Amino acid sequence: MTPLLLWALKCALFLLAVAMLCAVTRLLIGPSAQDRVTALDCLYINAMLTMLVLGIIYASNVYFEAAMLIALFGFVASAALAKFLLRGEVIE
Repeated sequence: MTPLLLWALKCALFLLAVAMLCAVTRLLIGPSAQDRVTALDCLYINAMLTMLVLGIIYASNVYFEAAMLIALFGFVASAALAKFLLRGEVIE
């Protein structure tokens, strides 16, 4: 791995950590439930991207599988929360 690529990946990890911190802040103090759901979406996307960057750095397939699981569970959670906010129930 070239030093430039390693530097860029470390910068990406730092910026993703800052984005996750902003999302957690919005999740905690969001004025409405829709803001909290959007912050949760942003949080799981940033977590997935963090796993992908770590997979590139360490050249391990485990991180890519973890990113796929985070994306799957995040999507299901977002769909369930959106349905709950629209109708007040998840299972019909």
